[in-house]
Amino acid sequence: MARSTAFSPFRALLPLAALLTGAMAFQGANASAAKAMAPADIVDTAVAAGSFKTLATALAAAGLVETLKGPGPFTVFAPTDEAFAKLPAGTLESLLKPENKAKLAGILTYHVVAGKVMAADVVKLTSAKTVNGQSVKIAVDGGKVKVDGATVVKTDIAASNGVIHVIDAVLLPK
Repeated sequence: MARSTAFSPFRALLPLAALLTGAMAFQGANASAAKAMAPADIVDTAVAAGSFKTLATALAAAGLVETLKGPGPFTVFAPTDEAFAKLPAGTLESLLKPENKAKLAGILTYHVVAGKVMAADVVKLTSAKTVNGQSVKIAVDGGKVKVDGATVVKTDIAASNGVIHVIDAVLLPK
């Protein structure tokens, strides 16, 4: 059978269709890459770090996950799993019980300051009002920043709705 040499509009459009398909795939890949590179919210950032499992569990038990996934901005002084392990035996287990939800929420909100306060600004403060209504004391001692006696061990972990500063102890409101 002989091939037709007549002009075919479909064949003429094939290179254009391939080009558009490639461009759309590239654009989709760029959007996915940009989304992957954008910082996650405070909760997802903490969970991804892997050293805040206890904090994540406590946030869920206190009903605060959605709040800290909200628009913020928030500054969180986040105790590590090791910090929670320093609490007296039975304390954490007791706080995680449903009947202690309000007390746990009070403790956790004592770790949160409204606004995005970067380390360069934290060191200039002597106190900061937390979202639970009480203030934490802030001091620089021997080049280390202390928040109510807990040492800040890592700073300025960016999140889409604020910043996390890692601390080595659980803060307890007065």
